[in-house]
Amino acid sequence: MRTYHFFWILFWVGHPYQSSSTPLSKRTSGFPENTKVLDLSRNNRNVFNRAKRSWMWNQFFLLEEYTGSDYQYVGKLHSDQDKGDGSLKYILSGDGAGDLFIINENTGDIQATRRLDREEKPVYILRAQAINKRTGRPVEPESEFVIKIHDINDNEPLFTKDIYNASVPEMSDVGTFVVQVTATDADDPTYGNSARVVYSILQGQPYFSVESESGIIKTALLNMDRENREQYQVVIQAKDMGGQMGGLSGTTTVNITLTDVNDNPPHFPQSAYQFKVPESAPLDSPVGRIKASDADVGPNAAMEYSIIEGDGLEMFGVITDKETQEGIVTVKKALDFEKKRQFTLKVEASNPHVDPRFLYLGPFKDTTTVRIQVEDVDEPPVFSRPAYILEVKEDVQINAVIGTVTARDPDSAKNPIKYSVDRHTDMDRIFNIDSGNGSIFTSKLLDRETVLWHNITVIASEINNPKESSRVPVFIKVLDVNDNAPEFPMFYETYVCENAKAEQLIQTLSAVDKDDAFGGHKFSFSLAPEVASSSNFTLQDNRDNTAGIYTKRTRYSRHEMNMYLLPVVISDNEYPIQSSTETVTIRVCACDQRGKMLSCNAEALIHPTGLSTGALIAILLCIIILLVTVVLFAALRRQRKKEPLIISKEDIRDNIVSYNDEGGGEEDTQAFDIGTLRNPEAIEDNKLRRDIVPETLFMPRRTPVVRDNTDVRDFISQRLKENDTDPTAPPYDSLATYAYEGNGSVAESLSSLESVTTDGDQDYDYLSDWGPRFKKLADMYGGTDSDKDS
Repeated sequence: MRTYHFFWILFWVGHPYQSSSTPLSKRTSGFPENTKVLDLSRNNRNVFNRAKRSWMWNQFFLLEEYTGSDYQYVGKLHSDQDKGDGSLKYILSGDGAGDLFIINENTGDIQATRRLDREEKPVYILRAQAINKRTGRPVEPESEFVIKIHDINDNEPLFTKDIYNASVPEMSDVGTFVVQVTATDADDPTYGNSARVVYSILQGQPYFSVESESGIIKTALLNMDRENREQYQVVIQAKDMGGQMGGLSGTTTVNITLTDVNDNPPHFPQSAYQFKVPESAPLDSPVGRIKASDADVGPNAAMEYSIIEGDGLEMFGVITDKETQEGIVTVKKALDFEKKRQFTLKVEASNPHVDPRFLYLGPFKDTTTVRIQVEDVDEPPVFSRPAYILEVKEDVQINAVIGTVTARDPDSAKNPIKYSVDRHTDMDRIFNIDSGNGSIFTSKLLDRETVLWHNITVIASEINNPKESSRVPVFIKVLDVNDNAPEFPMFYETYVCENAKAEQLIQTLSAVDKDDAFGGHKFSFSLAPEVASSSNFTLQDNRDNTAGIYTKRTRYSRHEMNMYLLPVVISDNEYPIQSSTETVTIRVCACDQRGKMLSCNAEALIHPTGLSTGALIAILLCIIILLVTVVLFAALRRQRKKEPLIISKEDIRDNIVSYNDEGGGEEDTQAFDIGTLRNPEAIEDNKLRRDIVPETLFMPRRTPVVRDNTDVRDFISQRLKENDTDPTAPPYDSLATYAYEGNGSVAESLSSLESVTTDGDQDYDYLSDWGPRFKKLADMYGGTDSDKDS
């Protein structure tokens, strides 16, 4: 016999906020009146519903935002295997099971532990199962069901922006679009009217309106003028539940700005303007500023100014300052108080950007009158010309007038003028000017060949007001006169062969002239009269500013005459005629049969038998090497000078010195003669020092003799001064400067040079008793006996 098992799901479908104050563990009996039965048998799963209900067996519905103090009851699970003996246990799994949703394992009652929010999660999917407590095995297959959260109106509409900023042109028509606002509602739009939003305007009427369904804000008033009011603040409300009473609402603020259009023509605040300008005002300098007012802003307030009529159209102009939109009246031409003192102008201001929609408001332009008064100023003198060009011949005499400059005082006072030359432009003071009448004259002779143009500056100043001065350039051109004789362009030096034939051309001559010739130079050549008949050469004028020198006889001899000086007279054809005598040098040379020069007595001529370039270079290198060798040898000789016999070991005044060369002993009387110190007159004039190698043989200077009655100390001091100033003295002192110890010495003289005046030997053993300072000296002289014995 087959047995069928059924799993029943029971839940409340009555009141929406049904709840129970009985603990969950006690909810074991008492099913709701309206139930839903589910057959969960393995072979047949038929859902039996009451005929008057059309419920889905796998759905639970639960209202959000439950406000009760107890758990919210969801429904009940039941199986046909449940005999009521407590042998079955109900288990719940899925979304929120055990935390958000709990089940009584004995009775199958499901409850929600906290308040639910559909906007957080609208649907929960769970699974239910009944298992045997003793065996732990499920007695029914696992069943899945859904808990849907029913929406309530718990969210107010929210705008996408807290504050909206919009703009619309002024003077717009009614219904012009301004901006669209949008509000959203988090409630379920498919369930009731909780999410149906309606817009309305709370603040901003009667200027603006809003469409209730779309949130589009439009203008509601005609001809709103920005110049009257520019900013508007509109408050828009969004309300759900279709705007019905009890619906939730939210608001936002819309700041609306009216943008400018060119609906205001320019207007001058004054009908006339008065300006003053000095007559010395430079070109393009400003005279004054005018401005037309315009209530518009930005490009709609841009201005263009122009002079449309008046007696100063050519004298003045007007430009527009783009930053301030002002009209600047400027000077176009130089003003003259003496000619015209007042001008009247009519200036127009207009908008360059005109909106055709507002032409009915009138012409977008305005005019004003500008009167300009010219003020008199003390002007500097004015020259009759901007520059002067004068011409003068170079042979003009000193103090001759070469031209005149004139200037006048343009003022009505007509002050007298004083003229002067700017000496910075005439440093050599070649020209001068009459301070009263402006006559320029020369103060020095001119020379066109030296300076062709002289550029000077003349200053004209008022006598009463020297600060008012003006300058004018004066260009003086020096005209040429024939004051220079023609001459050779170079020094002519030629040769004639000894075997030359008669009438043979040996040289062609030409000439130059520093003077100008308008028709070209024409020179004539001839031999000087004093040699014309006796010359060995002839001169032929070619009539083309050249001449040729020809031989007059057949043969020439170097032994008889090796050089001829031929004077040539060159003349020009200008007035006055200028001529000069130039000399041509002709050398007699030996030539081969073809007339090629072989040799001449003159060293200046380069002949073909000379050395080649390579040979000259080799000779030059040899000379350089020889010079370098001599220089090096001289330098080595300087370095190999003998050092003096005395070399200081220590920097101590009374130190004992050593000798590298001890000389010939006491018998050597040629090195230093102590007798010279005692008898200065016994000095030998030509005796040279032997302690160093002499570099040059200067004659020793004769010094005045110190008499016998002079103390030796004075003698040494005088010799020291003489050696310091003597150019032939060696660079160090002689031993003779230390031969005198003074009158108060305990040891008397320590010099061994005095031994030349004694016959016997001296005992120097006492030097060892004098201390360490004399130790070296004691070692040197203490061993004298041993040296003799050896």
